[in-house]
Amino acid sequence: MKINGTELAVEVEGTGPAVLLVHGLGGTGNFYQVQADALASSHQVIRVDSAGAGRSGLREGISVASHADDLAAVLDELGVAAAAVVGHSMGTLVVRDFAARYRDRVSALALLGAVAEPPEAGRKAQHDRAAVLRAQGTAAVAPGVVANALSEATRRDKPEVAAFVRELVMRQDAEGYARNCEALAGATDPGPVDPALPLLLVTGADDKVGPPAVSEALSVAHGGATVEVLPGVGHWTALEAAAEVSALLLKFL
Repeated sequence: MKINGTELAVEVEGTGPAVLLVHGLGGTGNFYQVQADALASSHQVIRVDSAGAGRSGLREGISVASHADDLAAVLDELGVAAAAVVGHSMGTLVVRDFAARYRDRVSALALLGAVAEPPEAGRKAQHDRAAVLRAQGTAAVAPGVVANALSEATRRDKPEVAAFVRELVMRQDAEGYARNCEALAGATDPGPVDPALPLLLVTGADDKVGPPAVSEALSVAHGGATVEVLPGVGHWTALEAAAEVSALLLKFL
């Protein structure tokens, strides 16, 4: 689908109220395969590979805001007035920006492994990762993602999840991944979620990238959010706890 001048991979399945699934850094729409299967019997499920990620094309000026603008344009192309929106990791910043600037397009918001605006050290780390990607390719960063973003329990008990995360990272376009790292480095806090917007926050107890404290702070600022902290789960929430996340989304929606 040609969106804002770039070919984006967009998958649509099922019928019913629309649900828009937004992946995080290093991911693709396939991150949500289990949840998409669970939701498609009762919802229109829309998955987008963000610009520079997965099967989507590359463009200049990739940012959290540009990804949010792309989401609005995808809904326009599909004739969808509003959708429940689910975001993971960097995607939680994207969907929060989307909900802030396109409030009438969002009927509910679910954040998986919510992350905060990166601190200065985090911004530098993303720029450093972008440099490594350009010099050495995705193989140079994949082991670190698996080691640092998955919980010890997942790496031990669900090696197939670790293998899939490695594959997601390895299959990224190195330049696109680098530009998305730089987009995360430049991200700013989108502000509190509208208290009138239903909000679900799901994170792992062992998530070092989007620790529970981030979700708790977003919940306090919102005033009426539901927070679920999953034991033994790291940052790749929808993969590490696929059935649990699917059930929580179905209940929320």
